[in-house]
Amino acid sequence: MFVNPVHHITFDAQEPYALARFWSEVTGWPLHPDDLADDPEISLVPGQPGVSGLLFIRVPEGKSGKNRVHLDIQPTTGTRDENVERLLGLGAKLVSDQRRQDGTGWAVLADPEGNEFCMERSAAERAGS
Repeated sequence: MFVNPVHHITFDAQEPYALARFWSEVTGWPLHPDDLADDPEISLVPGQPGVSGLLFIRVPEGKSGKNRVHLDIQPTTGTRDENVERLLGLGAKLVSDQRRQDGTGWAVLADPEGNEFCMERSAAERAGS
């Protein structure tokens, strides 16, 4: 049996609670029930065994360069484009639009603190192409 050794993927954040709430909207994962808005660490609970959670830790400095690691998000509901628009409405920024006219490609977004991530097509979209 495979055991995932990665407990959390950790984000440095100036406002961990606000950033965790944004990522909760991205993933659909709830904030840990014991975490409070003024805590220095906030975690998201994936709700599935073997899946790494997300952890947001308060740091004093802002983001200073491009991410060396980023998340690729494949939506479980809606299309890639619907999710891009939804996240832009929640404060994400479009960094690079790699979507093609034939429906393939992805969008590079940044969360409210500037961490880049990619929004890919959903499994249903991939199956239809």
